[in-house]
Amino acid sequence: MANYIMLQGTSSHVGKSILTTALCRIFYQEGRSVVPFKAQNMALNSYVTRDGGEMGRAQVAQAEAAGLEPFVDMNPVLLKPTGNSCSQVVLMGKPVGNMSAREYHQGYSLKAFSTVKEALQRLDTAYDTIVIEGAGSPAEVNLKANDIVNMRIAKHLQAPVLLIADIDRGGALASIVGTLELLEKDERALVKGLVINKFRGDVTLLQPAVDFLEKKTGKPVLGIIPHIDQLGIDDEDSVSLEEKQSVPSSGDIKIAVIQTPKIANFTDFSCLSSEKDVSLYYVQDAASLGKPDLIILPGSKNTTEDMLYIRNSGIEELIQKSVARGAALIGICGGYQMLGEEIRDPYHTESEHDYVKGLGFLGMKTTFALSKLTSQVKAACHDLHFLGQKIVAEQLRGYEIHMGKTEFTNKNETHPFCITERANLCCHLAEGTVRSDGLIFGTYIHGIFDHDEFRRQILNALRLKKGLSALKNTRSVYAEKQQNYDRLADIVRKHLDMDKLREIMGEPIK
Repeated sequence: MANYIMLQGTSSHVGKSILTTALCRIFYQEGRSVVPFKAQNMALNSYVTRDGGEMGRAQVAQAEAAGLEPFVDMNPVLLKPTGNSCSQVVLMGKPVGNMSAREYHQGYSLKAFSTVKEALQRLDTAYDTIVIEGAGSPAEVNLKANDIVNMRIAKHLQAPVLLIADIDRGGALASIVGTLELLEKDERALVKGLVINKFRGDVTLLQPAVDFLEKKTGKPVLGIIPHIDQLGIDDEDSVSLEEKQSVPSSGDIKIAVIQTPKIANFTDFSCLSSEKDVSLYYVQDAASLGKPDLIILPGSKNTTEDMLYIRNSGIEELIQKSVARGAALIGICGGYQMLGEEIRDPYHTESEHDYVKGLGFLGMKTTFALSKLTSQVKAACHDLHFLGQKIVAEQLRGYEIHMGKTEFTNKNETHPFCITERANLCCHLAEGTVRSDGLIFGTYIHGIFDHDEFRRQILNALRLKKGLSALKNTRSVYAEKQQNYDRLADIVRKHLDMDKLREIMGEPIK
């Protein structure tokens, strides 16, 4: 039987995911067999496991920190919002349908809890330590009766809970006291400690608040974690885009990512944003587009609605003008579908629209199907002529998550990628499309920019087009991730009372 520690928050985005990642890394460094767990995740940043299951990106980062390959037991329920108060429900990595918030919370969630318990049981027998993440707040009284991710999990396991508050946004003391007040007596008893996260400034000035909290609540404050800049760890969902740069900085290459309402898997571009010669920014309205060297259309959970958003907001017109003046354009997954002539949804898998006109940059048409393709892939790039440069890369690794089948209408456009392995099976499948002038291309493969040589070749093509010299690749995304997990662990270990934490977890103090 494993030891448990559960991290719950006074609200969303207080740092539960990151602190869970930190503890996974700390325990992994100590030689423990540790695994992350989150019963239910609501996110559009998803990942495909080796066996084709879909799960939230936050648990993928936590698995990496724990030295594990991600698998869906870590996140048995994934909710992917598709529209107002409606989500696609993914159970154990497979979609089971779209449900309204009412349908899910008042009918399905407790049924899914039996699957959640089975996943927990498997982890319990296979690992020494389970680090469990909650969601939102455990004190949402309107949702508690059917909640399966916070106190229901804690009570099921009798797991000790750390309650986390974000002091950077203000109101941290009141949120802690108020959350505890709204919990039931047995739930409050499971909260064994408090953590104040994202603190800036002189920590000694916070001591009166710490003294007050401990006296008022009877709970020890286990740590005051500083605000950590440049974490370099994948974000859980698009709420974190609020903190990202909205205007380009001084990098040589300006890259604009179109931030649609249902943007998905924006983590595809994290490695681009951390390049020293790149200024990457997110665009929500036409006025913010500026004059980028490259425009990226990202993935989407609702491609037709997001296509209409781009059109109705005036962004489409500016994209057309940008391409006419020579800006490059790349589409990933849903963004790739938008580059075509039309998008059809005959079964209304994403929206009520039967048909939406695409941007018309590529000669192709996409029709949504009832089933979703989810698979890890390996691919090669042998024939991508981009901005006058030939891009060549081997062993591209990524994954596919899409419901559309694309048919091509222009024989002059080529398919620059070749999938050599899908779902662990060897194959030889043409993938992606590049326009004959080399200005525009798209692909269904998520994660291609994580390939260090491919990414640098794309950026160098943009540099050469601007009259700048090409740069050598000096980065390893994989090595940087490992360093970032270690850095996070070092900071949290320094500011969290690990001896008290071990005591809470029922372990001997080292």
